[in-house]
Amino acid sequence: MSSRIEEPPSRTGTRIAVDDLTGTDIVDLLATHLAEMHANSPAGSMHALDLAELRGPGITFWSVREGAELLGCGALKWLDAAHGEIKSMRTATGHTGRGVAADLLRHIVGEARARGYRRLSLETGAAPYYLPAQRLYARHGFQVCPPFADYTDDPHSVFMTLAL
Repeated sequence: MSSRIEEPPSRTGTRIAVDDLTGTDIVDLLATHLAEMHANSPAGSMHALDLAELRGPGITFWSVREGAELLGCGALKWLDAAHGEIKSMRTATGHTGRGVAADLLRHIVGEARARGYRRLSLETGAAPYYLPAQRLYARHGFQVCPPFADYTDDPHSVFMTLAL
């Protein structure tokens, strides 16, 4: 039994809801996400969280659905009272270019503001594979920044932040 908390449909007719990470579709999407992160980042530079870590304290995880179909996912990690981190943003195969990631990003930014965070940051890869993600975040006001939290300088990572 899922304990998803539904929210009103977004402008694209999708629903964004807190997800308990037990459905086979979300487990499969996250497995694909991790496999692609491993394939496109050196071992010491891959910072995606596994399923157990995403279920941990301080992390809220959302899925994006249209009806029962999973379109994407993303998470917000608490770093401190003023700072959150975006984790595990992913659009399901066949649903890119439909605004799924943009809707979810707006949702996460709104949630970070509602929580009183003053900054929202993220880490993504520096390889060409990650350029669409970098462009998405830049379109929404995120700027390249130095490493934050426990991250260290890494030529395979791009760090971005948004002042809220």
